[in-house]
Amino acid sequence: AYGSNLEWKQMRERCPSAMFVCIAKLKDYRLAFTRTSIKRGCGVADVVIKSGSDVWGVVFQIDERDIGNLDAKEGYVPGRSGNAYTRMECHVYEDGDEQKSIAAMMYTVTDKQGNVPLPNAEYKRQLVEGAIYWHLPSEYLQRLEAIRTSDAVRCGGHSDGE
Repeated sequence: AYGSNLEWKQMRERCPSAMFVCIAKLKDYRLAFTRTSIKRGCGVADVVIKSGSDVWGVVFQIDERDIGNLDAKEGYVPGRSGNAYTRMECHVYEDGDEQKSIAAMMYTVTDKQGNVPLPNAEYKRQLVEGAIYWHLPSEYLQRLEAIRTSDAVRCGGHSDGE
C-alpha cells in the first residue's frame, strides 16, 4: 500500500484479513497523481518509474478471500479492458534494506492522464496520517506533507491547467 490504503481503517474495511508485515521501499519509482477518481473528485495515487527515486509504503498479508474486494475497490477486474488500475508484481525492500527483497503485488494506474490531477485535502490526509501511523521515514513523510492539493489550487487562484 502506498496510497489511501496506508490508512489502516480503510485497509481493514476493504480487507478484514489484512495483517501488517513491514514497511518497505519501492526503489526507482516516484509517487504521482495520474488519474482522477470520480468517486473522490480528485487525483489519486500512482507510482511511475523514476531512477534514483523511491516510494515508501506498507506490505500487508491478505487472505485470498479479500483480494476480490480489494480489486473491486481499485477498479480492477482480471482480464477486463478499461480497468482503472492494474495489479502487478513488484519487488520491495523491507525497512528499505536492499538485502531484504520481498515479492509483493501493487496496483498502478492503467491509463495515466497527461494533465496530472491533484489530490484533495482529504486524500492527502489519508496518505500523511497513514505514513505517520506506520512510521514511514521522516524524509518521505515530509515529501507527502509538501504535496499540493486541489483545494489549495482553487483557494489560491492557481490554475495549473485545470
